[in-house]
Amino acid sequence: MRRMLLCSALILPAFAAQAQDVPSDAIALPERVVTATRIPTLAEQIPAGVTVIDRQTIEARGYTTLADALQAVPGVHVVQSGGPGGNASVFVRGTDSNQVLVLRDGVPVNDPSDPDGAYNFGVETLADVDRIEVVRGPMSSLWGSGAIGGVINLITRQGSGGPHATAEIAGGLPQASLLGATLSGAEGMFDYNAGVQSQTDIGSDNTPRRESVYTGARNGDRTQTASINLGITPIAGTRFYAALRYRVSVFGLDELGSPAYDATDYTGRDRSILGRVGVTSKLFDGVWETGLSVAHLDSLRRYSEPLEAADPNQTSSYSRYNGRRTAVDWTNTVHIADWGPARATALTFGAEHQEDSSSSYLNESGLSSFDGYSYPYTYLDNINARAQHTAGNVGLQSTLFRRLTLTGGVREEAATYGGDAFTWRAGGVLALPEIWSRLKLSYGTAFVAPSLYDLFGVDSYGYVGNPALRPERSEGGEVGWAVDVPVFGRHDGATLDVTYFANRIRDLIQIVYAPDDLSSTPQNVAQARINGTETSLTLRPASWAEMVLSWTYTDARDDTGAPLHRRPRDQASADLRLTPLPGLSIAPELVYASGAYDYPVDDSGMQSYVVGMTKGGLIFNLTVSYAVTPKVTLFVDARNIGGSRYEPASGFQTPGPSFLAGARLKY
Repeated sequence: MRRMLLCSALILPAFAAQAQDVPSDAIALPERVVTATRIPTLAEQIPAGVTVIDRQTIEARGYTTLADALQAVPGVHVVQSGGPGGNASVFVRGTDSNQVLVLRDGVPVNDPSDPDGAYNFGVETLADVDRIEVVRGPMSSLWGSGAIGGVINLITRQGSGGPHATAEIAGGLPQASLLGATLSGAEGMFDYNAGVQSQTDIGSDNTPRRESVYTGARNGDRTQTASINLGITPIAGTRFYAALRYRVSVFGLDELGSPAYDATDYTGRDRSILGRVGVTSKLFDGVWETGLSVAHLDSLRRYSEPLEAADPNQTSSYSRYNGRRTAVDWTNTVHIADWGPARATALTFGAEHQEDSSSSYLNESGLSSFDGYSYPYTYLDNINARAQHTAGNVGLQSTLFRRLTLTGGVREEAATYGGDAFTWRAGGVLALPEIWSRLKLSYGTAFVAPSLYDLFGVDSYGYVGNPALRPERSEGGEVGWAVDVPVFGRHDGATLDVTYFANRIRDLIQIVYAPDDLSSTPQNVAQARINGTETSLTLRPASWAEMVLSWTYTDARDDTGAPLHRRPRDQASADLRLTPLPGLSIAPELVYASGAYDYPVDDSGMQSYVVGMTKGGLIFNLTVSYAVTPKVTLFVDARNIGGSRYEPASGFQTPGPSFLAGARLKY
């Protein structure tokens, strides 16, 4: 893979130098991205790694979950320690999963009740998502805590045009179904979008077949979502809106004990409710754009494992975690008139206030209580805490001499506990049309505030949270080069993009044990250094064919030089999109990850406490769709066709082959 990309880097510019009579056909402008700067900006003008997955791509590639959609994104590694709907973590550019901030329409949705403050990517479906914007690199100067590795923003559908409805119905193997419907449109001053979806899958066994404890017990999933987004525009440029989203996932789990046990009745339930109201307005003929919103997130996770006679660990458990977040956000963009060499200049500023709370259990009377499991002795943990922060940010963006786009911003954040931080970011993109190239450079800082469990959690093993914790802090940047090569008779026949990134993280939070091992507390004691490259080659040999090849190299180590766990050194993907006939789309996808360091689980189900290297794996997916009429599209989606037994986390096998076929209807 490395040799292929190196040869491409050397050969393609040679083809470009020999190309004559470059076609003058115009191409559509690249999509504008809002997550990177809060200003709709062309992706090629953003000094960061950016990937946009729009609705058309989601459907063409058969993505039904967020974990599926992120697997082929450069610099992103999905670690699924469960089947459909189960737990999944995402590592961006070698950073930890809790160092990736997830937004829904700009609202942070990382779970406040998670011990690390992380987000479970395995339970999120895409029924109401219009596009996914993935921005890699430190972004705390814009979005605050959590954005060390990057930001993933789920932008939901909004009503437009005349009234229209869509429906989706599908079934598959092994025992899978998908049912959904949406109603959307805009009439007069009103716009609306409402949808429901039910997605079920009997799943496959997460326990690897190589383990003697494997029983074939399937870990299924049932996820249901409902959402509504209403807006009213009483005067041109001013829209009041209200949105509500409900999602609940019920899924099977396996017990990672000693030895691991292939449980049949261990289940999880993850419920999320997100509501948001606000207003956006364009003032002074659009010179000043302002918005004010209030959002509330309520998440509830519950895990139940009844005692099973065959379990060698004789484990039973019941746990319940409730997280709440209320966020108030005020955003502003002032467009500044062109002056001298400066064009498209905009000043951004805003303020944010957020309050989080977490409790490990709330009974019917509303009183806090302990929550625990038996293994075979009783273990208890508890959290009942809240914290808040207030922040302000200022940014500036401008294009000089019609070829140099500069962006910069600062953010000051104050928190009740462990979250005070000043962050900044600056970067630029230089267009060199004479050689069909763009150069980018950026540098900045970011941070992750301690989770509520880090600060205030307790358990019966002697763990006590540490209210004196400081944020985890990072400093890093990237430099990149992109070139559009006029080959295949097209002026954009190929695009090569190479980016080098580096990040230094300090004050990492780790649990430190007392000398007698009878008590422990988290402390800021660790550091990490990460560097690597992201390389992608996009080929457009014809108007009906496009191939994207990507390779990511990551070297992530702690302060002792030891590799960080579950970060494969090499990742690669190949995405092909063919539309040889009107209405026909063929989209194969290959995703590869090399082995990574982990605590291996052996063939008897026993986990080693000596770090070892796991095996890599290759997954092949294929989606074919055909528009029979403008209103009826048939599709077939096959995932993990080769039956790969790759273990992204040792002891958890990637879901087995699955097949889904159905129809999308438009009215």
